Amino acid sequence: MINLFCIRPKGFNVGNDVIFMGLQHFIYDAFGEVVNLITLPATSRYESQAKAGLTTKTIYEINQYGHGVIIGGGNLYENGELDVNLDALPTLEVPLMLFSLSRGRIYNRENKLVDRTDAMPDRVLSALHQKASYSLARDQATLAYLQSIGCNKMQLGGCPTIFLDRSAMRLPMLADRDHAEVLISVRNPSLMSIPLPKQNQVFTDILNIVQFLRDQGMADIRLLCHDHRDISYAASFTELDYVYTGDFYTYLAMLRACSFSLSYRLHATLPCLAYGTPVINISYDERSISLMDTIGYNDWNINMVTSHNLVEDVKERYLRLNELKEMRTQTKTRWDFLYRNIQTTLHNFASDVLRYRDQTEHGEKL
Repeated sequence: MINLFCIRPKGFNVGNDVIFMGLQHFIYDAFGEVVNLITLPATSRYESQAKAGLTTKTIYEINQYGHGVIIGGGNLYENGELDVNLDALPTLEVPLMLFSLSRGRIYNRENKLVDRTDAMPDRVLSALHQKASYSLARDQATLAYLQSIGCNKMQLGGCPTIFLDRSAMRLPMLADRDHAEVLISVRNPSLMSIPLPKQNQVFTDILNIVQFLRDQGMADIRLLCHDHRDISYAASFTELDYVYTGDFYTYLAMLRACSFSLSYRLHATLPCLAYGTPVINISYDERSISLMDTIGYNDWNINMVTSHNLVEDVKERYLRLNELKEMRTQTKTRWDFLYRNIQTTLHNFASDVLRYRDQTEHGEKL
């Protein structure tokens, strides 16, 4: 029996569950069996009275019957949504792994990249890396930042969602009416950390892109919401249907089944790339830009903040969608490198967890 704690984002975004699904593939591969995965929210911000993060209560519980703990994946460094008690952290007894975590900057009103006001403080980042046995940075910008503050034990891991094709058999069958031609993964602009004029432009951009797609013969175009907070925004497009599901299996099945995806959401883009669904990604912060670069799609990605004409950029890439298959071939070496990094690190972590379990059981028998 192995009790493995996983402390991860459990907010409103279905993308958090998609990342966890990707992580599970590597966990079961590393341990060679189903382990007891005990998930806790990274923060109690959204769940009053909930146990969360690495605090006195959770660390005590982990030490009582846990054999290891994984933090991630997600952008917990970036938004500071991991509760950490620095006084209690040194008392954690089990092996700790930091998995596919990111820290990116956002654009200010002058279109310059700056730190978020809620970014995790460097002292917390340093303490976590001092305690952790293993750390996988999700993207190159995160890796560079951690190295700049003296965290030197991490490797580049990418995001496990680019390998979701390896567990595609877990997805449900969809009814014919749920096979959309086009899914546009939206985010409510009020939740985007971008300059206000750019927020105001999103609605018009989407309408113009929809008209272009209709001119290309695409009749069934739907908006895909990742978060219930997107629904009020999606509903403002009175001539478009929108889809929302809290079930990430159904969400992934829809992305896999559609003919084309346009995405303001990174965790719609990455599964599409994994499944081979034609996709164009629109980024608006360093987190997304850096990860697209990390997986080899920097030139395909569109930065909506620096783009001079977003709609024209979308049109240009749409007319080159046939190049995506060749891009996937060209990035295979890079993806294989990221897969090996995740796989090797999880296997090493699993060995530490098994060793810890065997040592504690032996001590109890004595």
